[in-house]
Amino acid sequence: MIGNILRFKTAVALVLLGLLTLLAGIGQKTFWAPPETVTAAAPTDAAAAPLTVFDGKLRTLHPGTVKINVKGEGSFLLAAGRPDDVDAWVGATAHNTVSGVSNDGKALQLTHTDGEATAPSPAGSDLWVTTENGSGELNYSWTPPADGDWSLLLASDGTKPAPASITMTFPNDTSTPWAIPFIVLGSLLIVAGGALLLLKPKPGSGNGMGGSAGSMFGRRPGTTSGASLVAPGSGDAAGSGTASDAPPSKPAAPAESGVAPRGIPGYRLRRSGAAMAMLAVSAVAVSGVPAQASQTPAPAPETSTGAPAATPPAAEGTAPDAPVLIDAQFRRILEQVAGAVDAGDGAKDASKLEPRLALTELEVRTQNYKIRSQVGAYEARMPVRATKLLTTVVTNKRSWPRSVLAVTQGEGNVVPQLLTLTQVSPRENYKLVATTPLQPGTTFPTLPRDGTETLAPADKTGLLYSGEEALAGLGDRLTNAESPFKDKLVEGQSSPYIADTLAYQADVVKSGVNGNFSFTHKVVPESMVVFRAADGGALVLGRLNFLFDGTPKAAGDKLTIGDDAAALAGGKDTSTGMVLNFAESMAVYIPPAGSTDPMKLVAATRGLVGAGFK
Repeated sequence: MIGNILRFKTAVALVLLGLLTLLAGIGQKTFWAPPETVTAAAPTDAAAAPLTVFDGKLRTLHPGTVKINVKGEGSFLLAAGRPDDVDAWVGATAHNTVSGVSNDGKALQLTHTDGEATAPSPAGSDLWVTTENGSGELNYSWTPPADGDWSLLLASDGTKPAPASITMTFPNDTSTPWAIPFIVLGSLLIVAGGALLLLKPKPGSGNGMGGSAGSMFGRRPGTTSGASLVAPGSGDAAGSGTASDAPPSKPAAPAESGVAPRGIPGYRLRRSGAAMAMLAVSAVAVSGVPAQASQTPAPAPETSTGAPAATPPAAEGTAPDAPVLIDAQFRRILEQVAGAVDAGDGAKDASKLEPRLALTELEVRTQNYKIRSQVGAYEARMPVRATKLLTTVVTNKRSWPRSVLAVTQGEGNVVPQLLTLTQVSPRENYKLVATTPLQPGTTFPTLPRDGTETLAPADKTGLLYSGEEALAGLGDRLTNAESPFKDKLVEGQSSPYIADTLAYQADVVKSGVNGNFSFTHKVVPESMVVFRAADGGALVLGRLNFLFDGTPKAAGDKLTIGDDAAALAGGKDTSTGMVLNFAESMAVYIPPAGSTDPMKLVAATRGLVGAGFK
């Protein structure tokens, strides 16, 4: 009778513990499940500033996409850029930085940096890879536009305070690794308890009245009431105080081995049941831990005062060799440049060029418009196209000024055209500074598309000549038919720019019976850009000033200039002398050090930019 009661109680305990464990597992998947997201808000008492920067490491605080909600008055924008680009654009302007999340995961940490009270509007900056505009409210999903680190800049127009109502929603860790084990364990405990209730002991197995108590407690029949418990399968130790009618040498009968009848494992069942009970209780106790721990981000470090410290800034996130533009940026910039050139060319209005053109190209096109307004037959400059982009060359030199190169051949481009663009400072946009058509029959050198080194014009590291030596050699080659660079700098035979220039100059001298003429081709040092080529050589691009100087041979002699030059000089004849100035846009390939190959003229063109009388 005692055995039946004990079996019943053990079975009930197993079922109850199984139900609790099963409930714990199901609870982790349902009502105890951690939230899918956690949201942190910016403090409402933060100091006002025209700019707010989002530290790039917030994007990777949790796996998955971070969502940002911004509310503010009027229009504002949220721009994504490389961390060093964002910092450079912000400069000395006062700003707030969203740098981390508080210990409880409910508040964003903001640090304020004093500085200038206003900034230009960041809208339209070439530094931004993407820009989202909002009015009143903006919901933004922060996804990286390319590999590497990215920061965000929030601003109105640069003069008004940036919106202060900011929340960031992070993906949360919703994993519940204990849920399935608890469900399985609970189910097993319930089955075990049910089986214990349903199984019946065999008759005569020691489970009935009288014999069951002795078997259940490991006591052999005939032992005294003060006998100790004997482990299943063990014999009586000498001097144990037990009494037995069997001779000492006679083996104990199987019924007297202390092993409980089949289906009821004696006191071993009681010990294993207790262990399972403790395991189940522990399971229930810890079942809420994963859910609770996953509800908040990892706590931020605290200062000595106990207040949450600002999350340490990310290590210089932008790799030093990261290209200054990604492909989407470059294409957008080219489209804007091409649009500005189309507008200027169509209206012959140089003011339409100024937002996107500078230096040589702006000067050449401005003078071209002036000449064409008086000389209808004068040839227009080659159009600039953003489509049919053949290749791009992007510097990985992240300081300013920055230079990039595109090779395009769109409508109206008889040959591919090299477009050189330069960004002088972070808050200025890239501007087209030179267009240079590729020489027919010439192969453009291979330059890395994923970012290449730019060299100082005087840097000869790994090169046969430095960039300034190469262009100076080209200038001498164009000036002097017997230049020492005659065999050191060559060109293709399909359209020999050097040969044609030398022939033109010789013909002017020979036919100019009334004047003395001289020619020079001088490098403009500040125009040079040098890109390292894939083979270790380099491509140097720059401007030469081609000066054509004429003076009458004798008193009374006159010199006459063409209609194109007259449009700039204000007349055609002179008895005192004249000077014509052409801007030559050139590109030369320089072999690597140790090469026996000559330098090669890759691209060349010129445009009249000045004419005057002495």
